[in-house]
Amino acid sequence: MPRTTSTLPDDLHQLIEGSVDAGIFENKSDAIRHALRDYFAENENARLAAAIHLYDTDQVSLGKAARLAGVSRFDMPALLREHGVEVKLGPEDMEDAKREIDVARDL
Repeated sequence: MPRTTSTLPDDLHQLIEGSVDAGIFENKSDAIRHALRDYFAENENARLAAAIHLYDTDQVSLGKAARLAGVSRFDMPALLREHGVEVKLGPEDMEDAKREIDVARDL
């Protein structure tokens, strides 16, 4: 799991530490993960925007973008098009095709 370092205002830091001390969360990382999951569950547009950006900048595949957005991989292409993002289907060149074949062989 990747590590992220952040700077928090004193009041949020105290609330996180207090919630851990009170037994609400196991540790600070657990508290932050819980807060972020709740945020993205309640803010579907932010979740979708993040997933679309990750796909558009080639950081995730179509399937991963759909999972992050909370939609099916069959619905994701239409959502991408609605937001002006080109759907990339298939390998872009021979090198990509060879990589896909190698990955498939390893399955």
